[in-house]
Amino acid sequence: MSEWYTCEMSEITLSQLWIHPVKSLRGLSLTEAEVTPRGLAHDRRWMVVDAAGRFLTQRQQPRLALVHPQIDTARNLLCLHDAGQQRNDLELPLRLDSGQPVEVEVWKDRCRALDAGEDAAEWISTAAGQPARLVYMPDETRRAVDPDYARPGDVSSFSDGFPLLIISEGSLDALNRRLGRPLPMRRFRPNLVIAGTAPHAEDEWRRIRIGDVELELVKPCSRCIVTTVDPETGERDPEREPLRTLMQYRLRDNKVYFGQNAIPRTTGRLHTGQPVTVVD
Repeated sequence: MSEWYTCEMSEITLSQLWIHPVKSLRGLSLTEAEVTPRGLAHDRRWMVVDAAGRFLTQRQQPRLALVHPQIDTARNLLCLHDAGQQRNDLELPLRLDSGQPVEVEVWKDRCRALDAGEDAAEWISTAAGQPARLVYMPDETRRAVDPDYARPGDVSSFSDGFPLLIISEGSLDALNRRLGRPLPMRRFRPNLVIAGTAPHAEDEWRRIRIGDVELELVKPCSRCIVTTVDPETGERDPEREPLRTLMQYRLRDNKVYFGQNAIPRTTGRLHTGQPVTVVD
């Protein structure tokens, strides 16, 4: 009986799936998702930009965390709800096929996007508290992943740099044991959450398989001030948590690392509860 229990407890599984349909807005929890070469379907295909076309995130405007996305699959719509204000939701197509072509900037990359128009711009400007616009990355835009960590042809959407972010539940548990107030996983904006491992086991993985999907883990994820934003209030933690605590044991080369960036090597469909195999 004890051997069976030990085996059960040590099984590694996919426990959570998250997408962020609009970069730096609230995440959306799913039970299943399609893995594409860019990452999970619908993840960060939309982005908020300022008047100059540069990406706008919770780093500058933490209250963007209060904008909640929902996907209406029946109508192929992305619906945005502003929890901080009493007003109508904004409805956008899941896939924007037409719009004014614009050049936008995300970190050091400049790429082509489609602008969603004036009504969307007015809505997101109110949410952001400054002039802003909503843009979509069409299929024709292929934003390359950093060649220091990727193969030729690897692409991402409007993520900070990589198609996927993987974090284990054990890593969050280890952090929460050090904090005065535990934090939810959504605070760290992962795509895949893995259960049944030791803390930071993902640091040692190079390749994992989930069903038909094989993923290469290529780089630790350095964390920024966005992790200090409470997604329920849109306010930054005055004590700079969890960065302050993470600096005590996850600091290397003057950066705080938590989670692993990954690139899909095969595509397919994932669902929560699937076993995870560590290939390398």
